[in-house]
Amino acid sequence: MKKQILAAIAVSTLFVACTKSTTKTEQVENPDGSVTTTTTTETTTGLGLDSAKVNQTKSDIKNTAENAGDKIENTAQKAKEDINKTGKDIKEEAHKVGQDIKKGAQDVSKDVKNTAATGAQKVEDAAKKLKEDLKK
Repeated sequence: MKKQILAAIAVSTLFVACTKSTTKTEQVENPDGSVTTTTTTETTTGLGLDSAKVNQTKSDIKNTAENAGDKIENTAQKAKEDINKTGKDIKEEAHKVGQDIKKGAQDVSKDVKNTAATGAQKVEDAAKKLKEDLKK
């Protein structure tokens, strides 16, 4: 996009810099013997190019710049959508992992409780047996 802008500025500068002025001075002798001096200034702009071609080129540059701008905007919008989608996917995956960790922790907790209960039962049974053995 910068290249198109610079090209447009360069073309504009070229046209302004190529303004050409030509001055013609004519001296005419009148019948009474006096001399009349006429000065004519002719100004031409550009390099003598066809103005239709110049206007077409300017239009082409403008269209190219607009198309480039549209492409940049579309690419930026697509990138933004991709980033948002990726962020959403990451959030969903993190939530799933968190749920899996929570479930795993609950399962481990149940296993620990069951193991502790079984161990406590075995200790109680052993204590009863020891108590009965001591009574004998």
